[in-house]
Amino acid sequence: MTQRLLVIEDEPTLARLLSYNLTQEGYDVTIEDHGTSGYERASHEPYDLIILDLMLPGMNGFDILSKLRSKGMETPVIILTAKNAEEEVVQGLKLGADDYITKPFGVSELLARVSTVLRRVSGPGEEAAAVPESPTSAITLGQLEIYPEKYEVMLGSTSINLRPKEFEVLLYLARKPGVVLTRDDLMNAVWGFDYIGGQRTVDVHVSSLRKKLELDPESVHIDSIRGVGYKLVVNKKRSSHPVE
Repeated sequence: MTQRLLVIEDEPTLARLLSYNLTQEGYDVTIEDHGTSGYERASHEPYDLIILDLMLPGMNGFDILSKLRSKGMETPVIILTAKNAEEEVVQGLKLGADDYITKPFGVSELLARVSTVLRRVSGPGEEAAAVPESPTSAITLGQLEIYPEKYEVMLGSTSINLRPKEFEVLLYLARKPGVVLTRDDLMNAVWGFDYIGGQRTVDVHVSSLRKKLELDPESVHIDSIRGVGYKLVVNKKRSSHPVE
């Protein structure tokens, strides 16, 4: 089945370039040049991927992304950002973007990123395969319980809603509590060796995890190891073990 892509971009030349090259690759491409109309189309029609410029008339890309995610829409989004705009990238990733492309960019980079994002979100089986296999039972770390097969996380009696990649980052850390894992470790395990995004993606996902889980430091928390990566620290009085 042909995959449907929505491109929300108000610069005519770039929009035509995106449309032409993506169509040549076999995608069904829809172009919107206004933020408000782009949001309405994204809200009411099914797409496999959205390519979203951040600076748009009517409604900017940040607002579009925030509203889509607040409605529970999981359609993958690649944001288009200006050169040297790290703050835009970080904000976009925090709002739920799956990847980013910095302008100006080459056609080959664009097509590679689109293909990679579509491949890694194409189904639960492929998502789960990105991390090592584990027992089917839950992993318990203090008050935190992780259910690998169901992509579910409980903190005490509260269910925590995580995006797929946030879940996989947490799962990978939880399988090696106390072990320092580099950003490359996490990037390769969760996003795959062919992912061409920057390591900042890992930092943003870990930051988001901390806020969503509000981990009890007396039970379990994620430590930053400056210049290296992260480790999941468990209180010695509490053990990590599968739930029977």
